[in-house]
Amino acid sequence: MSTLAVVEEILRETAVPMSVREIVQRAGVRLPSKSKTPDTVVARDLSLDIKRRGDASRFARTSPGRYTLREIAASTGAGRTQDAVAATAPLSSSALKQERAAALPAKIGHMGKSGSAQVG
Repeated sequence: MSTLAVVEEILRETAVPMSVREIVQRAGVRLPSKSKTPDTVVARDLSLDIKRRGDASRFARTSPGRYTLREIAASTGAGRTQDAVAATAPLSSSALKQERAAALPAKIGHMGKSGSAQVG
């Protein structure tokens, strides 16, 4: 079973938008990838499917890092605002890079030869 097939099963079971982390935790051993970073694999596969297939994709991004099935988003989103509709659109590559960079911890300092952190 492919990664996206497992993700589809999970999103169909829950019928609510989920973060990639929640999807991976719920999937457990059902995911076919033996990657040390399954979150990355799932996020990549979802993003690529949405980018490549557009409106034909089974998946929709409801907010940064959260996904659901397109059919569920369509059935529950009849009264969505324009902002909510814009949030489901795939991110451009520059917006995605900014989103990922914002999620990374800030660099506080670096380790010098003494092995202690130096602020700089």
